[in-house]
Amino acid sequence: MFIQTLITEPIHFFRIVVIVIFSITLHELAHGWAAMSQGDNTPQKTGHLTLNPVVHMGKESIIFLCLMGIAWGQMPVNPSKFRSPKLGNILVSAAGPLSNLALGILFILMLKFLSNPSLSGLLSGEFLYLAARINLTLFLFNLLPIPPLDGFHVFSEIFPQLKPLQYSQFGIFAMMLLFIIPEFGTGLSEIAHLVIQSALGGESAAS
Repeated sequence: MFIQTLITEPIHFFRIVVIVIFSITLHELAHGWAAMSQGDNTPQKTGHLTLNPVVHMGKESIIFLCLMGIAWGQMPVNPSKFRSPKLGNILVSAAGPLSNLALGILFILMLKFLSNPSLSGLLSGEFLYLAARINLTLFLFNLLPIPPLDGFHVFSEIFPQLKPLQYSQFGIFAMMLLFIIPEFGTGLSEIAHLVIQSALGGESAAS
């Protein structure tokens, strides 16, 4: 289990926890800001326009992150308040993954221009590489067209024939398969690694 990393690699453990909590918090805030821009004030009314990760993730998610390395978040929105239900749902759903993509690009740029190999803090190459890799992996994962992931809501608006899957057992079954097959997550992370390496022009990055 992921919690074992706390004993074997405590610095790596806390880096992952901090990065994931930070990234999920901004992911959910991006959903909230997008919803507000589309005319839905539900995020504000429910007190979710905050940087408090407990509000977005809940204690259970944070505990599960520390134990298993898996976490989730939520942002309450009301699609019926969107000025354009179809476009609004696409924009709000896509905002979360796009925030992770933006963070990934930001950390790659910091890794390229600001990282200092002699440091062990936030500007160390190892930390910035890990932050970039985690965010790019979150971007790829959340774009999968599987309910309840954001990608499903985007693709189901483009291809309405997918909508019935939202209320079927398909999503639960597919998500279970994703977590049962560790190679899948490893594959997404490897794609993120290759993107980072390509962006750095083949320069070596921490692994």
